[in-house]
Amino acid sequence: MVWKITGTPANFSSMTRVNHHDPQHSDSRIGKLTDLGPEQYQDFIKKLDKQYKMVKSQLIKHQSPTVGLFPSRMSEAPNEAHVRESIYCSVAMWALSLSYRKVDNDNGRTYELGQSVVKCMRGILYCWMRQSKNVEQFKRNQSEKNALHSKFHYLTGNTIEDSESLQIDCVGLYLLFLVQMISSGLEIIYTTDEVSFIQNLVYYVERSYRTPDYGMWQRGSKYNNGTVELHASSIGFSKAALEAINGFNLFGESGASWSVIYVDIDAHNRNMTIFETILPRESNSKNTDASHILTLSWPAFALHNEQICTKTLNKVKRKLQGNYGYKRFLRDGYKTMVEDKNRKYYRSAEIKNFDGIECEWPIFFIFLIIDGIFHGDMEQVSKYQKLLEPLLKHTNEGVIVPMYYYVPKEFVENERQNPGSHRRLPSDEGVNECYFLWGQAVYIISQLLVEGLLTINELDPIKRHLPACARPRKSSRYSTFQGTPNDLAVQICVIAESVRLQQMLSMYGILSQTPNQIEPIKIWSPNELTKAYEQLGISEKLGLTGRPSRPIGGLGTSKIYRAFGHLVVCYPLLFEVSDFYLSQDMNYVIDDVKNDIAFLARCWKLTGRPTFCMLIREENIRGPDTRNLLDLLAMIKSGSIDGVRVHLSRLQSIFSAACVENLDFLQSCDEDSEVKFHKFEELNVGSSSFKSLMEPWKKSTRLEIDECLDAKEFHSQPTVGLVQSLQSTENMHTQAQLLQILLSREGPNYKVDGHTMQEYLEKLLRKAGLHQHWSVVRFCASILGKLVDSLAPCFTSILVRGKQITIGIFGHEEEVIDKPVTPSEIKHILYDKCRIHNITEVCLQQEMILNVGKFISTSPTLFEGMLKIRIGWIIHAMQLELNASNEGMSIYQLSPSEVKRLFLSVIQMSSNGLSQSNPLARRQLDGALNRVPKDFYDNVWNILERTPGGLKVAGYLLPQHATLSDMTMYELNFSLLVEQMLSKIVDPAYRQLMVEAFMVVSKILSRNPELEYHQVMDMDKLIHEAFSEFQNDQNRLEGQEKQDNMLTFYKLPCFGQRGTASYLAKVALNNLLQGNIQCPSGEHCIIA
Repeated sequence: MVWKITGTPANFSSMTRVNHHDPQHSDSRIGKLTDLGPEQYQDFIKKLDKQYKMVKSQLIKHQSPTVGLFPSRMSEAPNEAHVRESIYCSVAMWALSLSYRKVDNDNGRTYELGQSVVKCMRGILYCWMRQSKNVEQFKRNQSEKNALHSKFHYLTGNTIEDSESLQIDCVGLYLLFLVQMISSGLEIIYTTDEVSFIQNLVYYVERSYRTPDYGMWQRGSKYNNGTVELHASSIGFSKAALEAINGFNLFGESGASWSVIYVDIDAHNRNMTIFETILPRESNSKNTDASHILTLSWPAFALHNEQICTKTLNKVKRKLQGNYGYKRFLRDGYKTMVEDKNRKYYRSAEIKNFDGIECEWPIFFIFLIIDGIFHGDMEQVSKYQKLLEPLLKHTNEGVIVPMYYYVPKEFVENERQNPGSHRRLPSDEGVNECYFLWGQAVYIISQLLVEGLLTINELDPIKRHLPACARPRKSSRYSTFQGTPNDLAVQICVIAESVRLQQMLSMYGILSQTPNQIEPIKIWSPNELTKAYEQLGISEKLGLTGRPSRPIGGLGTSKIYRAFGHLVVCYPLLFEVSDFYLSQDMNYVIDDVKNDIAFLARCWKLTGRPTFCMLIREENIRGPDTRNLLDLLAMIKSGSIDGVRVHLSRLQSIFSAACVENLDFLQSCDEDSEVKFHKFEELNVGSSSFKSLMEPWKKSTRLEIDECLDAKEFHSQPTVGLVQSLQSTENMHTQAQLLQILLSREGPNYKVDGHTMQEYLEKLLRKAGLHQHWSVVRFCASILGKLVDSLAPCFTSILVRGKQITIGIFGHEEEVIDKPVTPSEIKHILYDKCRIHNITEVCLQQEMILNVGKFISTSPTLFEGMLKIRIGWIIHAMQLELNASNEGMSIYQLSPSEVKRLFLSVIQMSSNGLSQSNPLARRQLDGALNRVPKDFYDNVWNILERTPGGLKVAGYLLPQHATLSDMTMYELNFSLLVEQMLSKIVDPAYRQLMVEAFMVVSKILSRNPELEYHQVMDMDKLIHEAFSEFQNDQNRLEGQEKQDNMLTFYKLPCFGQRGTASYLAKVALNNLLQGNIQCPSGEHCIIA
């Protein structure tokens, strides 16, 4: 067969640049067909018929007659259909049907094409609904074994088991185009069970931000070894799908209230935050990826932050563009001539073989043509049309798009040496009617746009290409994404638990209402709102329950709801009577209130204002921090909190400006239903005066509970003696230790004074909290196995910023967490690593995880240079700082708010480079925080390139060949590998000295590029030799004897005549002169 290649691009002379942010823009190149003359009309029909012929011969001809799917690899696996390819084929048919709608006599083609689309989309739905059990399990455990499959048998729809099934972007893509197609008038969803299933697909993608998957290319990490990782593209498609389907009626304009889909706005916000954080990376192993083109432009339009989008796409173009298309990612071995086709996974260090010879894919040129049209950038359209045209194959069946262009085997080595020097060959699409259907579909869509047969508003009827604020508003019955207005004010209503509390607040000029005064509006706790959403998406026939029982976040509780004919307002989770003890520290609660209001002002994206319901209980003003609470209320009254505009008013008067959500799905919960909802009830205090709330608060002395107590003497006592000691002592610390012994000896159901051990501990915990004895509080909470809410999102916030977190007590074994974990897994790790060494630290470490999660989200620059967050080491650093200012004080005695302030002080001190009292303190602090200088990991890479024997630290060898073959210099996984090596060091000051040693060696090597270390570079030996040199100087100059303790060495400044850097450099140069470093090719050694 002879291919005919033509190179004439389309004529763009009539195209003009348009503003894609203009909501009135409807593609200025396209007029109505009624405006066309007879010749133009016939030309339009002729172009349409040409595209129709291609669609019939290249797409519809290959559509499964049974389930409507399309084969993905026609030449290799003709019976294998992939969801993604099938969706794009249906989009091409849908796009052509939209073009035919403009024609008066379309010969039935609009209907034919539309029904082919419906068959495909319903075929995918059918295949997935057969796996509804997986969807139900995935809601609770986001593991690969519970994932929806993405590959199915072409004819039967049966799953293909030998595939990487967890590809969240496929589900997001399906939901996105489901909304687009229904919005255009297609009827795809037929029954209530299908509506419930789609609602459960929403639950499926809501946790994309914490679910590692195989990504768009179905290979997981770039090492292709079967491991999954978080992918920005998967999160981006999920975010776009959530925005598109929120408040959408699956039955179209004729739908009822029960066919509307709801989205957890807090889940959307987490996906958005994590997505923006990961970019411009794709994952830990992929520094960039061509999938970003699809994610940031058509079809997802997942982000409208111009700065991030430009930075990300420029990086993609800079790193991946070639003459024949784009590489998917660097060192991608797929379909290269050196890839072993008989093995599914690669061996260690194998991806080095693919460096520089990755296949290039023309399909990305097509996506950029579409991107140019959406953005009105005709220069870009013309550029990529010209680049694409020579790559296409022209046959009697129409234009053929090759899947990829590869480097022939005989030119592989030369191409590695001189990238771009050799001609690449196309894959074999077009032979025996085998096509790359994804490429064909996208090409057809691009040509419909380029030739003026289709407008961008027809291809994107829900206006995803516009920022949220510029999109047409939907029905006001359900919340919709709008973007954050510049003048947003957070509405606040203060609810007093009782009348006397309201009277007391009024004395200070604070406007508040009681639950009875706001009737008929009801107040729900967050748990009641969670219970309500659990009724959404239930299908007994499919075995689907509703929304998983997860707490509703701060955005969700800031809506006003309509349910059962009533208005419902919900107070945030922080005002709930918690099982954990943080709510007993009013200063901590006050800080959380400020943070929550700032969060609302920053992250609110819905129409209407957020409503913050501030519930104040009587116990909140019975403590030492009442004045601080009143100061907060005074700030709210003034209309501003830390620069955030707030509006305090009665609940009835702020309703009209609020965001209102209708919970229509609750109509099924009638009076006979087992599900009952309970409003927050006003506290009845009779005729008691508010003056009783103002009685002076008395706190027991700290000495009372901090006495030194030897618990060993109690272990030998009989149970009767322990009970007598418990009943006779008023010392809370003693009581707690006695209860721990009784609990371990007799079990949780053993009773003393009518209370079980668990009840006794709970009572003691509340009493200790009331009297601010925090060491006892943490001790009791840890014994009781308490776990604070919202730990899992904090872990995710840390991980997605490219960091790892370790759990464990300083000086003991730690557990490294490098992927999102469930609350049950977190609890197991905490208690497994901490209980045996110091039970009290179990809860303190939970506080620290919360603090790190909050600060890394709001002030990420504080954590620059800290790749591994070691909780036990950070607590050690805080104790060191506390000892310097308050000797004898234990960190366990501090309140949660004091711990938070101490942590912020320590992290700011290290981040800002503030000098401590001496270099030792500085090294201890930075070492405990695991902070390294800028470009540290790049410098270690440069050293490793020059040390064939590898690097050795604390007995851990980092090999050269395997590391450099598997990884690249700027890859996050390399930095994490260096941290793994450094984590073998047990002393913070020594760790920091090790960092200094690496920087010194790097500087020497960078100034002497002709040198190499040929042996293993033992960094510990280097440091100890430097220490020995220091001791020789001390003995010679000051007569001091040698000693093993390196404390005096740690106290030296880094720089200066006798600083550590000078000794380290001297030793490194000595090794050089002794022949440990050799020059290649016999060149002379030049030491700078």
